[in-house]
Amino acid sequence: MYDWVVRLIDWGGYGGVFLLMLIETVFPPIPSEVILPIAGMRAANGPLGLPGVIVAATLGTMTGNTIWYLAARSIGLDRFRYFIENYGRWLTMDWYDVERVQHLFGRFGASIVFVGRMLPTIRTFISVPAGIVRMTLPLFLIWSTVGTALFAAALAGAGYAAGSRFHRIEEIAGPISSAVFIGIVLWYVWRQLTWNRRRAKRADGRGDRRP
Repeated sequence: MYDWVVRLIDWGGYGGVFLLMLIETVFPPIPSEVILPIAGMRAANGPLGLPGVIVAATLGTMTGNTIWYLAARSIGLDRFRYFIENYGRWLTMDWYDVERVQHLFGRFGASIVFVGRMLPTIRTFISVPAGIVRMTLPLFLIWSTVGTALFAAALAGAGYAAGSRFHRIEEIAGPISSAVFIGIVLWYVWRQLTWNRRRAKRADGRGDRRP
């Protein structure tokens, strides 16, 4: 995974960063916690600049965020619920997860979009309730862009700082990216293995109602 990310960034430059973040936002096969630090390291040791990496990452992420927002806004609540109830397992989320985010969104409005952009997993799917409740597009774009840019700057900046201390970025990026990927795979497998149990607990009204 690390080699593939590096090759795409080296081949496409800022366009590669944009494409990786767009793909990660629409369908996250590779987490931004891997992409952005590697891009920051390439900025420290290669032709890319850190500001350009942050801008490209923000634009790629916001393109994906806008796709999610517009899709949710056009699909509507009923059709989206049908999709989640039939296919949500493979995204490891059910309607309770959607309702939980909707509840937070309803209470805190635009601020939850801003904060949600800096939280793992939530930062992608927060676009869905924003679209469903028909948050105004300018407000959505403003708060999403600010939160996304801060998130990108933090991770890419950390990679840039680490890359400036290592002549060969694979000395640090390789093990980190492998650890993150393994952790995500284990988390996904655990969510699948416990899917029926969690659904049963929610249906019976038992437990603390956390996923």
